[in-house]
Amino acid sequence: MSPDNPVLAAVPAAVGRADPVVWVNPNRRPAAQALADCDVSGAEIAAAQALWTRAAPLLAVLFPELRASAGCIGSELLPLPAALGPALGLRPPGRALVKADHALPVTGCIKARGGVFEVLWFAFEVARSQGFSDASAARLAQPPWPQRFSRHTIVVGSTGNLGFSVGLAARALGFQAEVHMSADAKAWKKDRLRRLGVRVVEHGGDYGAAVAAARTVAAATRGAHFVDDESSRHLFVGYATAAAELARQLHAAGVAVDAAHPLRVYLPCGVGGAPGGVTTGLKHTFGDAVHCVFVEPVQSPAMLVQLACGLARPVSVYEAGLTNRTLADGLACATASQFSARVVAPLVEAVVTVQDHPMLRWVDAAWRVAGLRLEPSAAAAFEACACVERQASLPPAHTHVLWTTGGALLPDAVFEGLLAGA
Repeated sequence: MSPDNPVLAAVPAAVGRADPVVWVNPNRRPAAQALADCDVSGAEIAAAQALWTRAAPLLAVLFPELRASAGCIGSELLPLPAALGPALGLRPPGRALVKADHALPVTGCIKARGGVFEVLWFAFEVARSQGFSDASAARLAQPPWPQRFSRHTIVVGSTGNLGFSVGLAARALGFQAEVHMSADAKAWKKDRLRRLGVRVVEHGGDYGAAVAAARTVAAATRGAHFVDDESSRHLFVGYATAAAELARQLHAAGVAVDAAHPLRVYLPCGVGGAPGGVTTGLKHTFGDAVHCVFVEPVQSPAMLVQLACGLARPVSVYEAGLTNRTLADGLACATASQFSARVVAPLVEAVVTVQDHPMLRWVDAAWRVAGLRLEPSAAAAFEACACVERQASLPPAHTHVLWTTGGALLPDAVFEGLLAGA
């Protein structure tokens, strides 16, 4: 990191050394003030929830695993086994819960909340433009709709999980799908997409290069829709609806969330759309009683660098002297979503950076003790919580929620390799 770069002067020196840090956001504002100026309203999130409700019968037809839930894509809120508590070092009266998005049905990752949602939104838009007004969305799984959807291509850039969620939903409805994958993307994720009939385009560059290429292709393709992980409102509000699900689960578990019982939520962060959407939804739901912490690899702290430097221009981790290389491929983003950064700048409490090997140790511990099958990206939330509790760098919380974002669909050989690496 160049010492004479004024833009990066606000970035802690430890970040440039790739040391783990807990960066407390100096620009966080009271929720009422921040939400009054927020670009994403509670009404917009409620409309997204209404779309999920309308689409549920269609999802139940497309994906047999959703029939038991009547088409609802949701994850469990699990108590953390007591044996893992000492490793987290929770301060009294803290208790920890796991929001198990690593086991979301259909896609096995949090990207279902955004990626599947945007594909559904586009399907409804196409159908509406062609006169569809039937109250039953399940009709869209029947002729002539799959054939009509096949005239359109859905294009996305991804390191893996978003591409899978978009590609799977698109192909299930009959759309053509094209996923542009960065050099960080794992081979098994590419193979999985190809088996679905998705066209996979590989790039030698990073995530940003893959997204840029996908954007260019979509603009030049008739009937194409580009799922823009960097700036899509549809992705963002799809993620935001998870807050209402969590609120219901906490209430059912008898967990109070208020000024006397603060909630801290740890959210792994790549480009920032998923954690940004969830954070916005949580703030609309719980206000100042919830404290959201983003978690990034030490070599890929895109959101930390952006928030520390301000929003005047995009700032890359490369400018901070970092490599953007990490085992947590889902978090390997050099530049944060500018849309998400603007929204969460006054909302997020802190950003924690973590090293690769502790993530692997948590993959191993979560599996041995709790039977949780996690990617390193998902295990990042555990290490971040442990860092915060060890350093006592943030006020104590009554309840901690560790958001596990992916991993249930890892191939056995890949998962066994992660356990061996731990």
